[in-house]
Order: sequence, then structure tokens, then C-alpha cells
Amino acid sequence: MRIVRFLAREKARYGVLDAQDEIQSLEGGPFDRLGYDGERFRLSEVELLAPCEPSKIVGIGLNYRDHAQETGMELPKEPMLFLMPDTAVIGPGRTIRLPEMSERVDYEGELGIVIGRPAFRIKKEAAADHVLGYTCFNDVTARDLQILDTQFTRSKGFDTFAPIGPWIVTDIDPGALDIETYLNGTRKQGSNTRQLVFDPFHLVHFVSWVMTLNPGDVIASGTPAGIGPMVSGDRVEIRIQGIGSLVNEVASWE
Repeated sequence: MRIVRFLAREKARYGVLDAQDEIQSLEGGPFDRLGYDGERFRLSEVELLAPCEPSKIVGIGLNYRDHAQETGMELPKEPMLFLMPDTAVIGPGRTIRLPEMSERVDYEGELGIVIGRPAFRIKKEAAADHVLGYTCFNDVTARDLQILDTQFTRSKGFDTFAPIGPWIVTDIDPGALDIETYLNGTRKQGSNTRQLVFDPFHLVHFVSWVMTLNPGDVIASGTPAGIGPMVSGDRVEIRIQGIGSLVNEVASWE
């Protein structure tokens, strides 16, 4: 099932997108029992929004073996956590804005784990019950500021630095998905979630022992090798097998 959040008739709604690119609108959100309100929309008629409204985004650092190898860093013994604000979130087709205080802003294609029900101090074997599904995520990073700062808050937290989308897929196994990033049509990142140091269910379990995960929260599970810079005028695309493609343009603040 593909769950979308979209704008139609000046109202933000959730819906289920079928194989014919038709959306069945939901009465409420996708976090309770699904109920349809009887309205249908063509995908081409609506504006897709970020597929969820997280209260927080939990980022995971250095979680791909190939990325650790390219950076020359040792694999972490535990997941490395950082937070991104909800104000960084944008949806598919929206513009990533380059902050004036940074001279290098990078793409980081990632698998996003979307929480479906509250998770607090759960066991790993129960983690799947708390996951709604998976989406594409771009963990945009001001690389020069990340190097300067002890914490990642500034380098990861600018408005527009958390593109999410295009939808949430609920019925895939996250354990062996191809993940790619394209910059202006050229493949820059290519890996598979088999390269993850800590798998999605371990991450949900681990984070839930640090903080309560709420429905709609997102865990950005880490990026593979091949990170690199973006400049104004670029087009960045994150593709994940079984999910789809998240595309955003890059521009300076006007």
C-alpha cells in the first residue's frame, strides 16, 4: 500500500494511491484504522506533500559499511543519533534552499522509517509492529558547518533540509533494498540496505529506549557511500527499490 499526503481543494489530506495512480481519500490519518471518505483524486490533479508530519526526525550517523569505508572511520558500536526539526521538512517537488552561511551543501540519500504507533522502550522483535512503512529521505547537510560544529544541529537543521517522499510504502521488507542518488541525472550513490550496520528494526528498538517515538515520526537510517555537494540549479533524486523516487530542485534563498 502507498500512503500519500496531498493538497486538494485547498485542504491537506491523506490517501491511498492505487496502481492506476488514483488516490482514495482517507477520513483522517493513516495511523488508526483506515477509513475512506468516498472522494477520489487523480495523482496528476493534486500536489503531493511530505507524506507525514513528524514531531521529530531522528538521524543516524555512519550507518552504512561502505560509507564508513569511504570516510576512513570505524564502524560505530551503537547507533549514532542526532535530531532534525520538523521545520526542515519539505515534500517532493519542493525546493532545497542553500543557506548563505554555508559554502558546501551535500545530498545524502537515505531510507526513511515512518513510525505508525507510539514506541517506548520496545523490544526489537516488536519493532515492526510500530512501523507504518518506509519512504525516501534526503538528509541534506551543510558539510563545512558539520565539520566546524561539535553537534549536527546547525548543519542538518536548516529549513528545507529534510525532503521526504513521495509516499509511504507499507508492505516491503527493508532488509535488501537498492538505494541510489542521482544529481542532474548522474548516479552518485548506489548501495543496498544490506550494507546497514544497524537494521531498521534495531534502530526503532534502540531509539525507543532513548525517546518516545510518535506516529508520523521519521528515523533517517543513514546514507551510503558517494556523498557530494549540490549547487543552485541542481536537481537531486533519491531512488529506493520498491518505494519510488523523491525529486527536489536546489536553489539559493531569494
